[in-house]
Amino acid sequence: MHILFFTDNFLPEVNAPASRTYEHCREWVQAGHEVTIITCAPNFPTGKVFEGYKNKLYQSEMMDGIKVIRVWSYMAANEGFLWRVLDYTSFMITSFFAALFVSKVDVIIGTSPQFFCACGAWAASFFKWKPFIFELRDLWPESIRAVGAMEKSKLLDILEWIELFLYRRAKLIFSVTYSFKKNLIDRGIDGEKIDVITNSADLSRYSPRDKDSDLVKELGLEGKFVAGYIGTHGMAHGLDALHGVAAKLQEEGHNDIVLLFLGDGALKDGLMAHAKAEGLDNVLHLKSVSKDQVARYWSLLDLSIIHLKRNDTFKTVIPSKMFECMAMGIPILHCVEGESADMIRIDEVGLTAIPEDIDDISEKILTLYKDQKFLRSLKRNGIVAAKKYDRKAMAKDMLYLLTSSFEDNEKELNTA
Repeated sequence: MHILFFTDNFLPEVNAPASRTYEHCREWVQAGHEVTIITCAPNFPTGKVFEGYKNKLYQSEMMDGIKVIRVWSYMAANEGFLWRVLDYTSFMITSFFAALFVSKVDVIIGTSPQFFCACGAWAASFFKWKPFIFELRDLWPESIRAVGAMEKSKLLDILEWIELFLYRRAKLIFSVTYSFKKNLIDRGIDGEKIDVITNSADLSRYSPRDKDSDLVKELGLEGKFVAGYIGTHGMAHGLDALHGVAAKLQEEGHNDIVLLFLGDGALKDGLMAHAKAEGLDNVLHLKSVSKDQVARYWSLLDLSIIHLKRNDTFKTVIPSKMFECMAMGIPILHCVEGESADMIRIDEVGLTAIPEDIDDISEKILTLYKDQKFLRSLKRNGIVAAKKYDRKAMAKDMLYLLTSSFEDNEKELNTA
């Protein structure tokens, strides 16, 4: 089977969509299938092309048996609604035309968070008469309202109409959460064609390890309790609240607790300037690192903080970094409400805190800092729980459903 996959995030980018897509496609290739990725030059989240790449009309490479086609797109940093829409729509157009020249395709997948990528995939499936599969990673454009990037408007209504159009046209929908599936069913989408394939962790890459001694020394973290946020620094993440936590801990004299931030995003520079202006000596901001280096930095953490703004939309989200933390045995302070918080509590891999509540988050950090026995039990629980979220197993489940969809389509064509 030849799988054509549309995604505007792919390696060497290190965000969740890029990692999930690569790791799934790698497993499908190893299972004997052909996979072609259509993406753009790596640039997320800064909007600047990574070293070694160019924003060309068309270029291709092989990556672990996956054929990767990169097309031109207008590039914008992960900020500003209109600029990002221009980014998304340009990729939709160039990816569609590139797909027309990919031969002998059997199924076509388009992934979110933004659905313009899926629009290109649907258009290609229409012209090629092949099944269109929607991988749903985010309820976009609903998430635009959640972060306050754009108020209610006619434009958002149009975008939501397009969103529902894609759901209805999809032969199969892969949702990363059960909450997303329920949302679609409540909006009239046939639940029979929606399967949940949660996010997961590559257990071959993420596993328990001692703190990286070289990094500990280099960053001056000897004898420190490190609570860290690793990921995108965007409008949805509410990281200014964590600066408030750092200020509170510093005022209370907890000088051996350090808050480490690793990653890039629209608000990164502002956060760094704020930490400096406020004299937050217990805050350490680091730039994003390559995928091969991420696990070294995870190893520094005694506690991982996962944080999103307090908004009903984010109750449906399951942050993928949860699973990497579990796999590495890093206890989690989960500042996200809803389905993902329930998972944290059920698996007993961390504590939950109220998003953006400085007092509650600070109290929970201190609870875990003071109770090392409890911290060690959370670590053990995480390692056990991670086995339920093995990326290889999830990729295998997704492949089985893709194969079934392809076979059903072939039967329909043969009987038509």
